[in-house]
Parts: sequence; structure tokens; C-alpha cells
Amino acid sequence: MKLVRFVGSARDDLAALPKSVRIRVGHELFMVQVGRNPDNWRPMPSLGPGSCEIRVRDPTGAYRVIYVAKFAEAVYVLHAFHKKTQKTAKADLDLARQRYRIARELTEGVTHG
Repeated sequence: MKLVRFVGSARDDLAALPKSVRIRVGHELFMVQVGRNPDNWRPMPSLGPGSCEIRVRDPTGAYRVIYVAKFAEAVYVLHAFHKKTQKTAKADLDLARQRYRIARELTEGVTHG
């Protein structure tokens, strides 16, 4: 089973979501850790190869957790947020893209360092 690693403020961002959403996301991330797909997800190739988002709908709204699981040593959670519009905000995508690069650098450091 892969470890889960959080990039930037992703752990705090996830902790700020409603409890029911956190429970659901925790289950979905566990599925990813053991090599299975979450129940409701989609690939996000524009952020980087292997990046995906977990989609959770709750009575309080829509929530997203962006992660990448293609690296051998861990599942990297890049961003967690409350989605307020139909289209994902550019700022959320840019932040996830930036954290993807950080995760890749961390992985290369583990692999080559």
C-alpha cells in the first residue's frame, strides 16, 4: 500500500472541509492507496501525467481533491477545495499544477538522492 503525502497546504485544506466530506475522501484515498479507482473521479491530464480528481457531492456543495498516484512511493494530494462554480477556477488548477511539479521534484529527489 502506498503512503499518502500532502503537498503545500493540502492537508490543512482537506481538514477544513466538512466532516462528512473528509470521511468520504478518506475512503476514496484509501482506494487509491491500494491501487483501485475512487467511486467518482476523473483524470486531469492538463495538470500533469497521472493527475486525477476525486469528486464528492454533499448537501453543503461540491468538493474536489486533486491527487497524483503515478509515482511509485506515494499518492500525492495536491489540492482540496470547495467547488463553487460549474467550471473549476483557474486559481485552483494553477495551484494544483504548481504542486504537481513539487511532487515530481520530491519523487526525483527520493529516486536519485
